[in-house]
Amino acid sequence: MSTRAVEVGSGYRPRGREYGYTNARIRGMRSRLLKESFFDDLMSAKDIGAVIQDIMQTEYGPDLEGRILHGRNATQVDEALKDNMTRTFQKVLSHSNDEARNLVTTLLGRWDLFNVKTIIRGKHMGLSEEEIVDSLITVGQLTQIDAEELSRQPDIRSVVDTLAMWGLPFAVPLREALPEYEEEQELPVLELALDRYYYQWATKRLRGWRENKRIARAFLETQVDTMNLLTCIRLLNADLGDIDPLRFFLPGGRIVTEKLFLELSELSDVDEVFGRIKQTPYGKPLDEVALIFMEKGSVSIFERALEDYLFRVAFATSKGDPLGIGLAISYLWAKANEVTNLRIVVKGVSVGMPVERMREELIIV
Repeated sequence: MSTRAVEVGSGYRPRGREYGYTNARIRGMRSRLLKESFFDDLMSAKDIGAVIQDIMQTEYGPDLEGRILHGRNATQVDEALKDNMTRTFQKVLSHSNDEARNLVTTLLGRWDLFNVKTIIRGKHMGLSEEEIVDSLITVGQLTQIDAEELSRQPDIRSVVDTLAMWGLPFAVPLREALPEYEEEQELPVLELALDRYYYQWATKRLRGWRENKRIARAFLETQVDTMNLLTCIRLLNADLGDIDPLRFFLPGGRIVTEKLFLELSELSDVDEVFGRIKQTPYGKPLDEVALIFMEKGSVSIFERALEDYLFRVAFATSKGDPLGIGLAISYLWAKANEVTNLRIVVKGVSVGMPVERMREELIIV
């Protein structure tokens, strides 16, 4: 998607379709993922100082050691965690063969999408540069320097112009949608344009019938399905008037086709949606949180359930061919989940969040 190459470390990188070397390295990295018991102990830490002491004993120690020179606080710990995640993802890419590198960078484009949307959203809401940067995780092709420069731009139009000047394709859908956004001031106009552009690009890159492309494409299709399902749930109580619901549909899913999306968008309540998707892979994870939704009435309950399901699908990709792309996908998403869990606990302990509340936020597989 970017015209600029991802910078990776030096060292041997197999070419062609060799996966033995790559996956041997990934297995070693996966063995260092933190256990559930570590999170149990960390959530019980008395203060951020104790959290820092515990994390220093893990592979995050070197990243944390440099950051806490600027302060022994939750902000610096959070930055160290993001540093480690970025470094780890680049390490996997540096040891990947040509095919794996292509597949992984395509899937990691999701993080570039996330970062651009976060920056656009921050400008729309009038957030400061610091507030925007704090939310970014630069593990795709946008570097930290790129992201900080974009966050410094005074408004959305300047962000789009900067992306265009750099030759980054995300500028294309944004430029097309910008006039409508500036007239209506509706942020979803830009976000939908970005989503549609990325998933169409990624789907095209993952076409083909080789097994590794099939595995990567199936995971991408699951991402699209979960996004479309969440959109349908959000549309239940929306007054669309004459707006065609298919305007919000993202092509590229496997289960949630255009026909099913339109059918779901015409239903009147959540129970009807559950009934229609009960026999799909998404029926069980949504049904498990239905009662919680009834109590709290927040769509974020379903968003979390679908996110949880997506992570579990990612983790399961390693159960097939041990010499294929599945292990890389599984590990990278497990690592991302681990960092997310750590960030939740660090923030939770720093503000005195009850342990049970923190535990509810974690995804432990």
